[in-house]
Amino acid sequence: MSLESLLAQRKKNIVRKWFDLVVETYPEDTLKFLKSQKDPFANPVGNTTIRGLRALFDELLSEMNYETVTTFLDPIIRIRAVQDFSPSQATGFVLSLKKIIRENIENEIYENQMINNLLQLESKIDELSLIAFNIYMKCREKIYQLKANEAGKRTFSAFKRAGLIAEIPEDETDLNNL
Repeated sequence: MSLESLLAQRKKNIVRKWFDLVVETYPEDTLKFLKSQKDPFANPVGNTTIRGLRALFDELLSEMNYETVTTFLDPIIRIRAVQDFSPSQATGFVLSLKKIIRENIENEIYENQMINNLLQLESKIDELSLIAFNIYMKCREKIYQLKANEAGKRTFSAFKRAGLIAEIPEDETDLNNL
């Protein structure tokens, strides 16, 4: 039996544990809500997360297409980027999959001599983690850019209201007459 087929058989359990680790990074009240609310419209964060984790797990077991991985990882990271998470907290859930997998198939790894296959899978998880970090950084850069633009607009408006800024009429373009 291959590592991929073994993991595919245990997908539901592994992804559920992975989801639990992701939502455990939230405060207690949010954690309870994310785990208990099954309605995707009432719980878009939980729904986006579990759907994304399932798809990411499938990609890890296959060729791991960059565009597909990004499509499913982006919404999860985007949600976490606007929340009060550090970069490691926002993206660290990806690396936690290694531990979950090892705990889930520890005996089979050694019995079936799958250690090399496991190391290859863990390299894919590392790559997924780097993609997650890049997505996180792009999101944070956009947030900071939006904040800076808004601060500039507020400052300009305040100066204009205070009469400290005046517009130069277009018909007076000769600067020598000033």
